[in-house]
Amino acid sequence: MAVTDCQAVRGDAPPALRLQLLGGFHLSRCDGDGGSPVDVSASGQQLLALLGLRGPATRSVLAGTLWPEVAEERARACLRTAIWRLGTAGSAVTDPRPGVLGLSGRVRLDIQDFTATAHRILAAPTEGIGAACAALMGMGELLPGWYQDWVVFERERLHQLRLHALEALSARLVVQGQYAPALEAALESTRIDPLRESAHRAVVTVHLAENNLAEAVRHFKAFRGLLRTELGIEPSEQFRVMVRHALA
Repeated sequence: MAVTDCQAVRGDAPPALRLQLLGGFHLSRCDGDGGSPVDVSASGQQLLALLGLRGPATRSVLAGTLWPEVAEERARACLRTAIWRLGTAGSAVTDPRPGVLGLSGRVRLDIQDFTATAHRILAAPTEGIGAACAALMGMGELLPGWYQDWVVFERERLHQLRLHALEALSARLVVQGQYAPALEAALESTRIDPLRESAHRAVVTVHLAENNLAEAVRHFKAFRGLLRTELGIEPSEQFRVMVRHALA
C-alpha cells in the first residue's frame, strides 16, 4: 500500500482504511507508519469484499448471498456474527439507512482505483498514460482462491474491463508513436487471455506500425496455430485481411 494513499485521506480525520481485493484480501489502517494490517475473520473478509464489489445492500440480500445454502434466519444470524467478529475493523462498515449496510466513506478500495483508471483510458484521455499502463500491468487477480458465485462473476467483469483497457491503451500509444509500451500492453492482453483475437490483433498492429512485417506475420501464424490446436477454428476474416493488406 502506498503511503500517499494514506496521506491523501488521513488529514485530521480518524485513521482511514485501505481495502485491497486485487491479488488477495488485505485490509490495512493508514497510520503514522504508513499502514498497519488489520486482522479480519473469514466471514468478515467475505462481508467486506461483497460490500466493496457490490456496494450497499440490505441485510437480507447480504445474508442470502454469503450463506445461500442455509435458512434465512440462520443466514441472518451468521451475518450478525460476522459483523460482531469484525471487531476493530467494524469501522469499515456503516448503515446508511435502516436495514442496509455499506462500506464506510473512510475506506479506500483498490477496485475503485482500478475501475476509474480503466474508464479513463476507455474515454480516450491524452494525459497520464504512463501511470495508467503501470497500474494495468501490475494488477493482480480479484481474490484468487475464492470461488463463490458472486466473486467469479465480478472477477470476470474486471477481467474483461482490464482487457478492453489494455487494448485501448495499446492503440492510444501506437498513435503517439510509443511502440515499446504499446507492445507491452498488447502482449499483456495475450498473456491474460491467449485465445482473445482482439489482443493478438493489437500485437500485430504495433508490429505493422513499426514496419516489422516479419514479426507481424510470425505472430499471426503462431496465433493461427494456437486456435487450430485449441479450438479447431481459424482467425477471423478481418484478421487475415489485415495481414494480407500489410504484405501487399
